[in-house]
Amino acid sequence: MNILSATAVLAALLAVAPAQAAPIFQFQFTPGTTLQAQQGFIAAGARWSALLTDDITVNLTVGFGALGGGILGQAASTQDFHSYADFRSALTADRSSALDNTAVAHLPGTSFGLLINRTANNPHGAASATPYLDNNASNNNRTVYITNAEAKALGMAVVDDTLPGCIGNCDGFIQFNSNLAFDFDSSNGIGATQYDFVGMAAHEIGHTLGFISGVDVLDYNAPPNNGPFNDDEFTYVSGLDMFRYSALSSASGVLDWTADAREKYFSVDGGATLEAEFSTGSTFGDGRQASHWKDLMMLGLMDPTAAQGELLLITNNDLRAMDSIGYNLAPIPEPSQAAMVGAGLLMALAWAGRKKYFHGNIN
Repeated sequence: MNILSATAVLAALLAVAPAQAAPIFQFQFTPGTTLQAQQGFIAAGARWSALLTDDITVNLTVGFGALGGGILGQAASTQDFHSYADFRSALTADRSSALDNTAVAHLPGTSFGLLINRTANNPHGAASATPYLDNNASNNNRTVYITNAEAKALGMAVVDDTLPGCIGNCDGFIQFNSNLAFDFDSSNGIGATQYDFVGMAAHEIGHTLGFISGVDVLDYNAPPNNGPFNDDEFTYVSGLDMFRYSALSSASGVLDWTADAREKYFSVDGGATLEAEFSTGSTFGDGRQASHWKDLMMLGLMDPTAAQGELLLITNNDLRAMDSIGYNLAPIPEPSQAAMVGAGLLMALAWAGRKKYFHGNIN
């Protein structure tokens, strides 16, 4: 099955649609990054630019070089604390779709309630796995922790920052291991013994854009790993976490921010409709970081694992998540237009050839 390359898709879009605003990805390449890898990162950014219309610049330091062990790569994004009130106001002002209107209409007012567990002040006992309702308007009910790129999309104040490995100020750092076999051209599929470089780069960019969950902080900071800590110290609810629900939490009209193996879902209507399922945590959940879709369900680019021979594409689930946290989506061309089937657009065609998974997180 032939899938159009990211470059071909962008060209097709430009041929059938008027020019529009889009994120600009400004890349700084670490020394030794090959031209082939540089072009791969640029193609990954182009996939997101073809789908989003936010007039922002995202600064990324990226690289391709020998890393220890069998890891695929490493990545991090700059993040900061914001008041929930400011975040809610920014989402309200940024509405541009029916999904936005639904999402904002179902956001709580001045603070948010959540189900949480494994805290020092859990009423069921210190570090208890039993969830409890935390809605006392303390710090963790009034704070969100979002990536700088997401803050830019929402028009919120951003303080330039940097990360280890970054060249100057940056919104994200991404590096892949050149000791592993990558396919840099998805136009004819992905080699059976290779990983999709452009797809994996687009995945990591997706995290920088804001596909993250603070549940990973709770999951890493509860006994026996660390802590326990009081709930008001967990001021790491992400923008995406505002749409994280379970059957239990939706019954109480609050988000689910627990570290356990119960099913958690994306929902833009306060939990009334439970959509794509999230991963639930490396330690106490399903073994995958909560900052991903549920594994092995073919949900989207932001799945937690990748297989050799697997083509990684952005799906409608990915786009709905980005829409909910403050990004604006480009109009999708009519079905008769060739760009409809391109890489970076809708998506399900690639899953038919899904093979053995690499059982390690794409962070």
